[in-house]
Amino acid sequence: MSRLSALVCIAAALLAGTPAFANPELARARICLGCHEIGEKKIGPSFKDVAQHYAGQKDAAARLAEKIVKGSAGVWGAVPMPANPKVTADEARQLAAWILSIR
Repeated sequence: MSRLSALVCIAAALLAGTPAFANPELARARICLGCHEIGEKKIGPSFKDVAQHYAGQKDAAARLAEKIVKGSAGVWGAVPMPANPKVTADEARQLAAWILSIR
């Protein structure tokens, strides 16, 4: 077996055992990317900055998921983050986990 084939098999095995998480496509579909970018500030903070802000906080995923659905104000300046009621609780948890994984 070639090295490339072995790497492909290992990657496939790892992905098969990994739960589905949010990604840029879900963020785009739920209009998150209208105000946020992954690596730079737009209207709101970058997802990378959000991940750094919440790094090491025990309840970060739950708090961030709640803010995704209900909105937030005053954390990142004068511009509030509006509520996004079209995002389900499960999607909010997936988005929060994905955002917090960005380095």
